[in-house]
Amino acid sequence: MKKFAVLILTAWMAAGAAWAAERPKVTIYTSMYEDIIEAMTDVLAEKFPDYDVEFFYGGTGTLQAKIAAEMDTQKLGCDILMVADPSYALELKAKALLHPYVSKEAAHLAFEYDAEGCWYPVRVSNMILAYNPEKYGKEDVPRTFGDFAGESMKGVGSMSNPLTSGTALVAISALKDKYGYGYYDRLGANRVMVKSGSVALTKLETGECKEIMILEESVLKKREEEGSAIEVIYPEDGTICVPSPIMTVKDEWSAHGHEKVCEELTDWFLSAEGQKYIVKAWMHSVRKDHPEAPYDAAATAGIVANSMPVNWQRCLDERAELRTNFEERVKNAAR
Repeated sequence: MKKFAVLILTAWMAAGAAWAAERPKVTIYTSMYEDIIEAMTDVLAEKFPDYDVEFFYGGTGTLQAKIAAEMDTQKLGCDILMVADPSYALELKAKALLHPYVSKEAAHLAFEYDAEGCWYPVRVSNMILAYNPEKYGKEDVPRTFGDFAGESMKGVGSMSNPLTSGTALVAISALKDKYGYGYYDRLGANRVMVKSGSVALTKLETGECKEIMILEESVLKKREEEGSAIEVIYPEDGTICVPSPIMTVKDEWSAHGHEKVCEELTDWFLSAEGQKYIVKAWMHSVRKDHPEAPYDAAATAGIVANSMPVNWQRCLDERAELRTNFEERVKNAAR
């Protein structure tokens, strides 16, 4: 009897292992924050128990470098990409790496998507200004990106690094288009600190920084989770809105070759249910029928209506030039 029970248990374990091995695996490269990824992993495990979905986190610049190296092997390490910079989707489509399909959620989207379905916007991040009212009065801090590079900000400003951050790259592209490369020179002359969002927020709290250029979601997260007094300023010369894309890699290039599973996952991310989790993660929804903004944020429609234009094709074409100019005119000048 004991031998029979052992045989049954062995057979059950073997069947379980076989089922796990047969589950389609999907790897998602993403630049979303790691705590958001952790929450998304739990949700996806519950919604899609028959699939093995894993995330790999990295900043957009880091992921771009990783993918460039993987392309030399004719095989990427991912099946889905969710990076911050929309212009990167244009590059990957031009290289014929993306799987085109028409999402059933496409008609509900409020932002532009690829006509062939190679990429869709999945979350909206906003580059804004922020200050600490416990250290500075609202009347003492710039209300525009233009004034953020003004003389009153000498030695007391901070921003993210566009050499590694996709949203920061978008920001310096839009600001160059509006103010020219002289804007970079003014940032460099002011010795702007190029720091991660978490470091910049700490410098706001201590008063070392008067104002920072940062993603709205970083401030909203800190306000909700920590009760921080740091406030968002939506710049009067236009918030820089970044509708970050989701893309499926073609089977011949992807890590695991499950285009249909990736379509199903993408549809969920774009669905009304999926977008609720995007908004919970302090980013804005891409849907027309999701009016709710993230915690403590201004209404999405109002932000978009007063946003600074971004030329996505130019952002792609000038990527290397933008990064070189930023490094030379801002980072090196600020040393």
